[in-house]
Amino acid sequence: MLNFNVPHVKNSTGEPVWKVLIYDRFGQDIISPLLSVKELRDMGITLHLLLHSDRDPIPDVPAVYFVMPTEENIDRMCQDLRNQLYESYYLNFISAISRSKLEDIANAALAASAVTQVAKVFDQYLNFITLEDDMFVLCNQNKELVSYRAINRPDITDTEMETVMDTIVDSLFCFFVTLGAVPIIRCSRGTAAEMVAVKLDKKLRENLRDARNSLFTGDTLGAGQFSFQRPLLVLVDRNIDLATPLHHTWTYQALVHDVLDFHLNRVNLEESSGVENSPAGARPKRKNKKSYDLTPVDKFWQKHKGSPFPEVAESVQQELESYRAQEDEVKRLKSIMGLEGEDEGAISMLSDNTAKLTSAVSSLPELLEKKRLIDLHTNVATAVLEHIKARKLDVYFEYEEKIMSKTTLDKSLLDIISDPDAGTPEDKMRLFLIYYISAQQAPSEADLEQYKKALTDAGCNLNPLQYIKQWKSRVPKKMGILLSRVMNTGSQFVMEGVKNLVLKQQNLPVTRILDNLMEMKSNPETDDYRYFDPKMLRVGGGNYIEYQNLVDYIKGKQGKHILYGCSELFNATQFIKQLSQLGQK
Repeated sequence: MLNFNVPHVKNSTGEPVWKVLIYDRFGQDIISPLLSVKELRDMGITLHLLLHSDRDPIPDVPAVYFVMPTEENIDRMCQDLRNQLYESYYLNFISAISRSKLEDIANAALAASAVTQVAKVFDQYLNFITLEDDMFVLCNQNKELVSYRAINRPDITDTEMETVMDTIVDSLFCFFVTLGAVPIIRCSRGTAAEMVAVKLDKKLRENLRDARNSLFTGDTLGAGQFSFQRPLLVLVDRNIDLATPLHHTWTYQALVHDVLDFHLNRVNLEESSGVENSPAGARPKRKNKKSYDLTPVDKFWQKHKGSPFPEVAESVQQELESYRAQEDEVKRLKSIMGLEGEDEGAISMLSDNTAKLTSAVSSLPELLEKKRLIDLHTNVATAVLEHIKARKLDVYFEYEEKIMSKTTLDKSLLDIISDPDAGTPEDKMRLFLIYYISAQQAPSEADLEQYKKALTDAGCNLNPLQYIKQWKSRVPKKMGILLSRVMNTGSQFVMEGVKNLVLKQQNLPVTRILDNLMEMKSNPETDDYRYFDPKMLRVGGGNYIEYQNLVDYIKGKQGKHILYGCSELFNATQFIKQLSQLGQK
């Protein structure tokens, strides 16, 4: 697309054609986790601008547009044509554009005498966001439209529900067009997941029926359609497991998402500027905000994002020591040869005896990159550690695991809720909700009142509990049995302070459902799943805890590959907020 919809030749030595990239917020969200500014520059993108920003004419440069085909966007593109902003226009739509909107663009081009300047118009079918090689999310800009709250609102009308389902199905359809494969669909009955499955099945069938215009045949796709193996798409409703999104976690990526501002692979940190001597009454200094991209290029992140946090802290320290040793070696060699302060060019002119030093100095760019990553992860891990210590997150993680695995508790739940030093009001509410969801028998009214008083005294908002009570009363008896089985398999670990908290791999409900369907096991959890003639999608929101659990599971399955997707990606704070809004009604 960025190469004017012509395949990019990797080893071409010619200069790229310089161009402008124009995107809307949807396009920006899709591109930003995939390509850095440097990578865009390498592809010839000199400027990347939002469609609805004030843009000056650049009449001798082509423009690549990447936008949703909305009324507002089409109007602005027509305005660009009338104003003759660019040399030529390559129009790429994230989702398929309707004929009437295409005619609007054609009329605007005719009126502006710019028909020859509209070089190409493409439906890209890219209405989803890829966060990892094996993880995608359907929505970001309009995620409240497909959120857990939106799907489970008691006052939702049929028309509103149709809109929600159509939005999810459009993104899923785009995903499979990009994948170049028609999936086998499995889903739980009587849930939002089933509604998505029925609509997606219909849309796929309609497209396959139209042989001339089918998106799953022909040379336009990759090798997906030539494979005899069709992927399995498992659609799972969030209501199957409400405990996992509330669970305090212990792996690096999931912790970063839980306690820091981590969004579309970018983490934003507030750097605390130390207490400085300032005149009395002076305004406190503003905290500096720093952003870091945590991407597949970052080898440390790729290796450790699924590791327990203490292992990550240890690895950061080891990397730092290794870097210092390399840096000291370069300094030592330069010192022996009296070359302090000399630049690399001068060093490379010396005799063969200096080959060792030349080699050491030539690795300096690599060393500097290593230092940048070490600084990045030192800052991120330190910020996470501050939250762990301040909120006693290791205690919460251990206690929740014991609740979910029905292990004997060494401290009463009331004691933790009442402890003013243990976590925030939200932490306490998350812990209690996990206890309430996991309990095979709901606490008596007297006990519940006692808990509610303790939660209120701790500053908790009780609305999420209101909703979970309603939700639990609606859960069918069969689902209740499954839930108790779901909650009976937490992980076991040894706990002696933060450093020794060890995870034992256990499959979460979503992983067990996938395992049953992939391995064709007979199990009450999945026996009544509907079958339409493994990809995993969470309808109603997903999280990094489930993603990591699936990644760990598939490591033991040779030759199998899993992609985890969700209608939206939320952390516990965002999920609690949705439960609170549902509890107010």
